[in-house]
Amino acid sequence: MKKFIPAILVFLFATTAVAQNQYEVLVERPGEKSLKGIITRSVLESDTSFKWYATNFKAYSPRQDAMEALKKNADSIQLLVFMGTWCEDSHFIIPKLFALTDAAGFSQEHITLIGTDRNKKTLSNLTDALNVKNVPTIIVFRNGRELGRIVEYGKYGMFDKELGEIINASDKQ
Repeated sequence: MKKFIPAILVFLFATTAVAQNQYEVLVERPGEKSLKGIITRSVLESDTSFKWYATNFKAYSPRQDAMEALKKNADSIQLLVFMGTWCEDSHFIIPKLFALTDAAGFSQEHITLIGTDRNKKTLSNLTDALNVKNVPTIIVFRNGRELGRIVEYGKYGMFDKELGEIINASDKQ
């Protein structure tokens, strides 16, 4: 299985840059829109169904240590992010993640965002292949190798602190 992960990642990161609308729009509950598949930040920013995005993006001040770790490793790190457009934890964390990456000058081309349905399933069964059980999940990769992952708020309740630690620890390996 581990041999397939680099191939999956190459496909995801390559297709994200050139493809459009690689997702399905689901209505799993009345008045709620779920996106399942590869989505973009611009979809979250522009779709009026996702008003939570702008509110939580503006309400965040990036952690210096996480920002520095991202800046220092901007060319070697890839982030694979699983979220639910229906999920309150994703509503809170994902806009803040983008505010952090913006502040660090981290290229959006190094971030792949995958939307899940309420059963935490994706197109092509990626959550099963990568053992993603909860959203949001941020997986940090370098050269196709997983360095670590933050599940929901992380072990400290601060996703950004844990993200910085994962990246900084990888420098020492």
